[in-house]
Amino acid sequence: MAVTVTGAERRIGAASRPAALVRRRAGAYLFLLPALAYLAATMLYPIYSNVRMSVHDVTVTTFLGNSAPFTGLDNYRALFSDPAFWKAVRLSLAFTAGSLVFQFAIGFLLALLFTQPFPGSNLLRSLLLLGWLLPTIVSGSIYRWMLDGDYGVINYALRSLGLIDEPRYWLIDVKTALAGTILANIWVGIPFNMLLLLAGLQQISPTLYEAASIDGANAWRRFWSITLPLMRPVSLSVVLLGLIYTFKVFDLIYIMTGGGPVDATTVLPIYTYQLTFQFFLFGKGAAAATVLLIALLGVAVGYLWFSRREEVIS
Repeated sequence: MAVTVTGAERRIGAASRPAALVRRRAGAYLFLLPALAYLAATMLYPIYSNVRMSVHDVTVTTFLGNSAPFTGLDNYRALFSDPAFWKAVRLSLAFTAGSLVFQFAIGFLLALLFTQPFPGSNLLRSLLLLGWLLPTIVSGSIYRWMLDGDYGVINYALRSLGLIDEPRYWLIDVKTALAGTILANIWVGIPFNMLLLLAGLQQISPTLYEAASIDGANAWRRFWSITLPLMRPVSLSVVLLGLIYTFKVFDLIYIMTGGGPVDATTVLPIYTYQLTFQFFLFGKGAAAATVLLIALLGVAVGYLWFSRREEVIS
């Protein structure tokens, strides 16, 4: 028996389909509400509060009373005219550059090593991950002990080799304190670089190397013509992620030196902390934190733009 569907029934069915689709989508968005509420409470509101504080003259007396006068961009003007701020920026750039160069270079060499099978490679790779898995307070305390002038193992090793005649106080010397913190951060960051670069190397097809070997290319030519070009997107991603992480390092430096001696390791996060919690200049400290946030957001946007560009090209 044939069923006849009238035009009115067709119009009712067509009208009900969008309504059902809207209900399904609304249900999906409802499942996102807990995550959105969490992000709003832990990220968006703190950022809003910090930016709001940066345009007010917030002090100890006005912090809780919500009576701080509006100052506009005065905190930012005071910040940019402060020589200590620009010194902190220079130290942050030096700390970041010194860390990234060695983290990436050593991580790349280790990644190349682990692409070749050898006995104990899995155990060695697991041991190398300790620097990344340990809490920062543990890593900072270990390196503070290692670089200690009286009991440090580095002084003992250098004296045993005859490279120094008397102990060096690495972390209380203005000339070597920053280098000591860079050394510790390199050790912490090498496993992260190694893992990401190793994953990228394992995605390169072995047939490319076999074809290059048949054509007479030696190991260096294969590395220069195959490995480096194909690792370019992964390498840049690793560098940009490392830049974001390293530029905001606070805990490691604070544990090792506290920003000293004589501000020799007062990078931008340490400088922001000192303004806020030592000098109680909450407005100026919030302005410094906002500048740091904007700088890191700029790097993140650059990373996303590059990733999108690489996807389009590929």
